[in-house]
Amino acid sequence: MFALVMLLASCGAQKKSTSGSSSPQSSSSVSNEGPSAGQWRSGLKGKWVLNSVDREDIPAVYTIKNIFDEAPVDCFLGSVWTLPGGNYRGSIEFNASGTLCADGAVRTIVWSVYDNKNDNLQPEFQFKKIYAGETAKNVTSGYRLDLSYSDGQSLVMRMPIPLDNGTGNLVLNFSRVQE
Repeated sequence: MFALVMLLASCGAQKKSTSGSSSPQSSSSVSNEGPSAGQWRSGLKGKWVLNSVDREDIPAVYTIKNIFDEAPVDCFLGSVWTLPGGNYRGSIEFNASGTLCADGAVRTIVWSVYDNKNDNLQPEFQFKKIYAGETAKNVTSGYRLDLSYSDGQSLVMRMPIPLDNGTGNLVLNFSRVQE
């Protein structure tokens, strides 16, 4: 009987560490704590405006010409990301004017939350751009962002940027659009 009790005790689930922080200024280290992919999916639904993009661990000498194979970072400032439920077909509406910006342009996207549980990592926001005449199943390339923080009214996602000596991040800071 004692051997059976010891065997069952040794097979039990391990406790997760509770040293994580939920602050948007927290470290970009990855842990297995935090909301599930389903919780993120529910929390992301709605409209979000991109307020700012910060550089994290990216030296000033690095120039980032464009993001998402679309436009310079500045063109995304003020963009409204519509992330509805259902079929997860949303959009990014650009609201910045500039030499390379398309003020008023709308990019159709299909979005989801990628569940990294097999790699013991946090879920990631992923999307792919859908152009006129395309279907999502035929688009094979897309983008993934680390989901860092959300309190329902603000959202922080990190876009990893490969560098010569490691990886930096563009930190995308959103706020919910009240409808």
